[in-house]
Amino acid sequence: MNSEFAVSVHALVFLNHHYKEFKTSEEISENICINPARARKILSKLKKAGLVKTREGSVKGGYSFVLNAANITLLDVYEAIGNKVVDISWRSGNVNMECLIASGMGDIMDGVYERLDEVCKEELNKITIKDIDSKIFKNGE
Repeated sequence: MNSEFAVSVHALVFLNHHYKEFKTSEEISENICINPARARKILSKLKKAGLVKTREGSVKGGYSFVLNAANITLLDVYEAIGNKVVDISWRSGNVNMECLIASGMGDIMDGVYERLDEVCKEELNKITIKDIDSKIFKNGE
């Protein structure tokens, strides 16, 4: 999983706190502490997935979250971003080697990572944007 997931969750919680208001990418990126261009790139994925809506205009334009935060899970966010939760870019061993360990380890570990990814998805499906918002604003502010 890369930082796009964390940025996405942060943006949705921020927009949920300002429910039905439109916030610019500059306002969102300032709250997340990232570059506005990076925020726009990630927000475009959230828009494509239907998690945020946009309105053009320099005065009242921007991004808005008008969905029910209790119905949007972190799995929805994960799927919008399109990255694996658990992924590896390198495999040990070589399938062409005679050694059973060297030739078999890559496939075995791929299976382990796939299962970890599934378990993580199950957990992400249990947490909503509202849950995160509630943890931040414990006293209902």
